[in-house]
Amino acid sequence: MLALVKKPHIELSLHGEHVTELVAWIRKKYDVAVLAEEQEEDFVSIESTAYWKEMEKNRVGNLLSGARLKAGLTQAQLADKLGIQQNMVSDYERGRRTYSDAMAKRLGKALNVKEERLKYGREPVAALDKK
Repeated sequence: MLALVKKPHIELSLHGEHVTELVAWIRKKYDVAVLAEEQEEDFVSIESTAYWKEMEKNRVGNLLSGARLKAGLTQAQLADKLGIQQNMVSDYERGRRTYSDAMAKRLGKALNVKEERLKYGREPVAALDKK
């Protein structure tokens, strides 16, 4: 069940036994809107959706694009910082061109993110173990 407590703004996803009783208890104090009451078996894992599969095709490009947008840069501004053409940044983001480890390092520095995040989306497990 997906529920929304309007004030304070809280979104809840509840599963398991006694969900109805829990929502009733919360309603005693807060205004609650139930957004969905589907049974868990009615849900589909996001990994099985066409959207997910399309996003995974160009994971590295999407990570780069997200990091650039978070840094508040246009493709042209990032290209200027790197000393490359804007169309190269566009090609990287669209998955038409892959970048080297050296370019990942330059991109990470320009965007103020760890280069590993631009390759994998998160730090490799080995890097996490060293902390």
